[in-house]
Amino acid sequence: MRSPVTRPPRAERSRRVSKALTASLTGVLVASTMSMVAPAAHAADVPAPTAHYDMSHTGTSLLDVSGNGRNASLTGFTDASFADAAGDAVLRFKADGYAALPKGLVTATDNAFTVEYTVAAQSAANHFGWVIGDGVGPWNTTQLGNHIFLSPRSAQGGYTDQVLAAIRVKSGSSNGETRLPAGGGLNPGFTTLTMVGTGNTLTLYRDGSVISTLTHANSLSSIIPSGNVLGYLGRSLYQGDSLLRADVSDVKFWDAALTADQVGASMPTATQKSSTTSALLRGDVAATMLRSNTSLDSVSSNLNLASSVNGVALTWSSSNPAVVSTTGVVSRSISTNTPVTLTATSSLGTLVFDVTVIAPNVSADLDAVSLASRTTENLPLVTKGALNGAAISWTSSNPALVTSTSADYVAPSVGVADPFRGGGLVVRPAYGAGDAKVTLTATATLNGQTAQKSFDVTVAEKGRTAPDAGYAAAYFKSDGDEKIYQAATSGNDFFSFSPVNGGQAVITSTTDTKGLRDPYILRSKDGDKYYMVATDLCISCGTGWGPAQSNGSLKIEVWESTDLVKWDRTNGVNEGITINQPEAGMTWAPEAYWDDALQSYVVHFSSRLYNSAAKTNTDNLHARVFTVLTRDFKTYTYPPTEWQNTGFARIDSTVQKIGDYYYRFTKNEEGGAADGLEAGKDIFLERSKVLTAPTTRSNWNADPEKTWQLTDTNMTRLETNEVGEGPQIVKLNAGDPNNAGGDGYAFLVDNFGAGGYRAFVTTGAAIASSSQTDRLSRRADWNVRPVGGLPASPRHGSFVSVNQSVLTAMRDWTSVKAVASTTTLTNAGRTVTAVVAAADRGDVAGTVTFTGEGWTQTVALNQRSASVEVPSTVRSVTARYDGYTDNRVTASTSDALSLGLDLSAVVVNRCVAGKVTQVVSVTNTDAVSADVTVAGAFGSKVMTVAAGKTVSATFSTRAPSVDAGTMSVNAVASATKDAATSFTVPTPQGSCR
Repeated sequence: MRSPVTRPPRAERSRRVSKALTASLTGVLVASTMSMVAPAAHAADVPAPTAHYDMSHTGTSLLDVSGNGRNASLTGFTDASFADAAGDAVLRFKADGYAALPKGLVTATDNAFTVEYTVAAQSAANHFGWVIGDGVGPWNTTQLGNHIFLSPRSAQGGYTDQVLAAIRVKSGSSNGETRLPAGGGLNPGFTTLTMVGTGNTLTLYRDGSVISTLTHANSLSSIIPSGNVLGYLGRSLYQGDSLLRADVSDVKFWDAALTADQVGASMPTATQKSSTTSALLRGDVAATMLRSNTSLDSVSSNLNLASSVNGVALTWSSSNPAVVSTTGVVSRSISTNTPVTLTATSSLGTLVFDVTVIAPNVSADLDAVSLASRTTENLPLVTKGALNGAAISWTSSNPALVTSTSADYVAPSVGVADPFRGGGLVVRPAYGAGDAKVTLTATATLNGQTAQKSFDVTVAEKGRTAPDAGYAAAYFKSDGDEKIYQAATSGNDFFSFSPVNGGQAVITSTTDTKGLRDPYILRSKDGDKYYMVATDLCISCGTGWGPAQSNGSLKIEVWESTDLVKWDRTNGVNEGITINQPEAGMTWAPEAYWDDALQSYVVHFSSRLYNSAAKTNTDNLHARVFTVLTRDFKTYTYPPTEWQNTGFARIDSTVQKIGDYYYRFTKNEEGGAADGLEAGKDIFLERSKVLTAPTTRSNWNADPEKTWQLTDTNMTRLETNEVGEGPQIVKLNAGDPNNAGGDGYAFLVDNFGAGGYRAFVTTGAAIASSSQTDRLSRRADWNVRPVGGLPASPRHGSFVSVNQSVLTAMRDWTSVKAVASTTTLTNAGRTVTAVVAAADRGDVAGTVTFTGEGWTQTVALNQRSASVEVPSTVRSVTARYDGYTDNRVTASTSDALSLGLDLSAVVVNRCVAGKVTQVVSVTNTDAVSADVTVAGAFGSKVMTVAAGKTVSATFSTRAPSVDAGTMSVNAVASATKDAATSFTVPTPQGSCR
């Protein structure tokens, strides 16, 4: 082994403590003493590093400040990725970038090297802090390169929340990885982890103290790449691992093995790391505090006084708890702006924040209200101000179009109260009637102040609907393929699904966790729009299931569409929407259902709930289900309401209303029977008349008027022999061959370990009649269908009915095309009626233009028909359906309808010499002369009837009595021989006896 070369020590980069920090820190910053070793009074000489990265950067280069010019190349980072912590630069790895290390930092001449790495990490994950080696490939294969790596906070079994380090040299078919024994986790704040290689030994130091060693038989010559990249900071070589989530302040490399004394002397001192930790902590605490406030100098809503930030526990005090409490509640009862000093005490000292609470301005609550300028949904007319908590009431210029709030509203005894107090209910104009405008006036009252503000809103007419003719599905594929895929049926048979979009993903996340799971599609209450919600989770990015449940995303991902092909974010930006509370562990399997009582959509999701945002407790961490309300899938009520908490884990609820009851299928997430549920990891069924009624027990005898009554359990495993989750229930379309009785439903369960969804076909009556003594899943006709007809390997997704236009758009993967129409004409005299029919039997709106000789008239359709009175000068009429502004139905023209001459006739009987004589009188009210032939039982006669005249003809019967009958009248225009007219006239019974 080469001996270390001793060089004159370089001046350590100054790590200043800013004046602002000094002013804000009271007392002495006490550094953690856990395994920290300060340099001795006569520190060992430390050789110059081959590269030193103190997180200085320019452009895409991480600067080597050793003077050796070995800059690292940055990918994915911006200037905003770097923080100034009291003069110390920190690179904030947020799984969004990495640095490529140049060759030459460590060579393969021997096994001597040292890497010093100063890091703070709050998230455990399958990620690398640094790696020497190159070549990305699947874990546990020989396809990736040899390497040495260090993960500062691992999510691997046996190393969870601990440092994981290993050396890997593949041999034949062997992975070749050898891990250093687990030696514990990071110290509070920034920790220096130093790995020293010498001979066949790897030694890992934490803040100067040895925590793990490994003896191996490998050589650096098998690891150092031959190319220009030595390795990486923040990038794993294991395919599917996430990029690093951690803060890094300093990294050094030596092509030599430092001694223990040199390790202690080289690293940043405890004071320096404490200073950096505190400065970074202050900035992060300040940012965390704000919530919806713009600055601490202008506080008008509650602050987030977190009990832990960056892994550092904080205890808060307030100079005026009546104005700002120690939990961050901000008073809105003050009359003047009030300064308050908030102090956070930690093991690193105290952080002092001076805040100014702004006296409430009632107008500010009105200014914070945002209403869509055009709406297809009920409006979220807030009744409590978002900033100051002012009471807000609403009046409408047209209550028949949009309702006002009710001062007499009383919350129900069971279920969630209407936060909009009866206001904002929209009655959309009918399809074809056009949009309508309304003015809504909000009146806010607070502390004796009153203010008003008006909002002009356009209420959109209803969209075109048509009978359902097929089905669509959305799903993700696997833990390694967390994107949204879609499929559609070939027709109106639920079991004829195949992928659309060429089998490619429809939506791939580029934001938040960069993973999408559990998509759920809901049709809007009016049926002319679809909403999709999904879980923000990426297991394939390196997130372990443990961290995913304790530090998972608090967002849901939300889109809307009219054709299931083009999806737009409801919030207008490329990111999810936070609906969960800071104390929550995750936000899983969001679904939504329309609540008839609340006239809002209820979004429900599964989550853990901790005692505080610090998430330090280990008790009561069973999954439970929460709800929030929304009317536009953009704004949501907050905080979430606990919907299901029985003390046992429940996830993945889905709802279907049948008759007066809501039916809820849910997964028992416990490993075995629990709370009356017979089997773990399987589906159970409950019912209630109140969708938002809370559930505290799984109870067969519960009153469904007040809560949810258990009606079945252990529903699928006995049939599928697999554990199941992600239940879905779909009402089958009329005309579907699987729906012979018209009451059919498809129930589906995700057998996540065995190929995805399996289906049962049942009826609404069967679901509704399930009880403890006659359970749906124990009946002879409850049978799982054979595999087939569903999308290939679909994981936790959803299924929804679609009309023919949407089905065709999905199959062709294009926008919705106009459907063909036919226009037919009929008449009753000179009243002509046009009927327009769309090929898909759906709605038709727009106008019909009637045309005849020198005449035209346009009439709006009403219920697919339009009528007009045709002038007497018009002999022939055609009608053209002109289409509508939405271009959803093509124009069409009718065949010509001949109206003929305007003639009438009457027959009377007379007695002549004891015999009956029939006299027919023909009246011509037309503008032209007519040649008329009249014929009956006693002969026929031809006459010419001038315009405006009446001519009679007589028929002798030679009989004393005749029976009733008819006489035909046929006529043409005398001059042109056209405008043929034919009709019959009754002949009365007569007797001359």
